[in-house]
Amino acid sequence: MHGSDPNAPKRGLSAYMFFANDNREKVREENPGISFGQVGKMLGERWKALSDTDRRPYEEKAAADKKRYEDEKASYNVSQHPCLFCVSPC
Repeated sequence: MHGSDPNAPKRGLSAYMFFANDNREKVREENPGISFGQVGKMLGERWKALSDTDRRPYEEKAAADKKRYEDEKASYNVSQHPCLFCVSPC
């Protein structure tokens, strides 16, 4: 069984996760005493109601974070398997 490597790059966040991170505290302030599940439900409803124009900044952040992850993953894979591209065995 493979364990997760704490040095492996973190996966990129989705556009929704960037939105949720930006708005979670506001939802809690507007609804004192709200449960964790209710916060998630309200964030989901707000995300669904968001226009394409309002979603664009979050989608751009997600695209940039995806590229960051892919770049870090490529570097990480090479560092973990330096002979990946060797013609002869090491």
